[in-house]
Amino acid sequence: MDFTHLLRPTSFDDIVGQEELVSASSPLRLLCEKEVLGHSFFYGPAGVGKTSLARVIAKVMQLPFYELNATSLKVEQLRKIFDQYKNALQKPLIFIDEVHRLSKNQQEVLLPVMENNSVLIIGASTENPFFSLTSAIRSRSMLFELKSISNAALEKLLLAALLKAHLEIEEEAKEYLVASSGGDARAMLKLLEFASNIENKITLKLLKSLRPNALQAGSSEAGVHYDLVSALIKSIRGSDADAAIYYLARLIEGGESADFIARRLVILASEDVGNANPQALTLTTSTLTSVSKIGYPEARIILAQAVIYLCASPKSNAAYLAINKALKSVKDGNILEIPKNISQQNEGYLYPHDFGGYVKQQYLIRPLEFVEFKPIGYEKKMKEWLDSIKS
Repeated sequence: MDFTHLLRPTSFDDIVGQEELVSASSPLRLLCEKEVLGHSFFYGPAGVGKTSLARVIAKVMQLPFYELNATSLKVEQLRKIFDQYKNALQKPLIFIDEVHRLSKNQQEVLLPVMENNSVLIIGASTENPFFSLTSAIRSRSMLFELKSISNAALEKLLLAALLKAHLEIEEEAKEYLVASSGGDARAMLKLLEFASNIENKITLKLLKSLRPNALQAGSSEAGVHYDLVSALIKSIRGSDADAAIYYLARLIEGGESADFIARRLVILASEDVGNANPQALTLTTSTLTSVSKIGYPEARIILAQAVIYLCASPKSNAAYLAINKALKSVKDGNILEIPKNISQQNEGYLYPHDFGGYVKQQYLIRPLEFVEFKPIGYEKKMKEWLDSIKS
């Protein structure tokens, strides 16, 4: 029995686990019921109802529904749909899964119909698609995040499935079905489907023979602030290598791409380690290059090396603070004239190499202070060197 199809929601009230998006007072639902929803993109972990939500929207707004996948999408498919509804009174809803994989050419084909609203585009992804979409598409769209489904909502869905299929289940098996699915409704229903094809009474032993280990909740590039990523970064910043390695393992098991993890480590190397250990940026940049060419499973070792190295590095956020202060100063209107001696005119410029590497001269019309060196690691030596040449 295909439980995924059997329990597919047909209304907003049927959707479980996404109350913020589907409740009677939610903006998304109100826009749909008034039939004025604009182009939208959904993102969140696998199996949380992105496709089901798009189908419900099509039904509520009474729109023809086309389901496509960016990994196999051809421009001709899109143009064929566009031509079919060119002079129609009703516009279609085109749902594109894996939307973060759309090529630039595919996005350019979508742009005109999004502009004239001759179709309604809804995209879905396990990653935040706004990082891969062009600014033109982003400015014409709304973004909605779907969360992992709570265990309480999964249990409600499971009970509905058991009732429809007239299945018996052990209490321990029911608990395992919910707890081991990692907030993924599809994964839970698929495991139930496989088990029910073997026996009518679902036991814990049977379930564990089909899924020995619990699934991890997926991790995606949601504004880079999903809990596991946050925990990894904070553990590294706090120099707790064991905690950082644990969260790294959770991310890997949750299906997070090695490239994404490596990019976060590169950012952390500058933001939190900085010049207290300048080699951290070099090592993490090498990590990013390496994992992009090697991939899993070996990439896990490279990532682990980088994480441990960052944990054991002295920490300084001086560069992070300095550039933020400088940017704020410029945004606040602190625009200074460039002294003539360091402009292209070179009037009175003193070449430091002619003076043993340093000579005092004017670089700012008036003094500004943004950089505060910290007495940590190599950054301490940098400050000592600058102080010594200026004294």
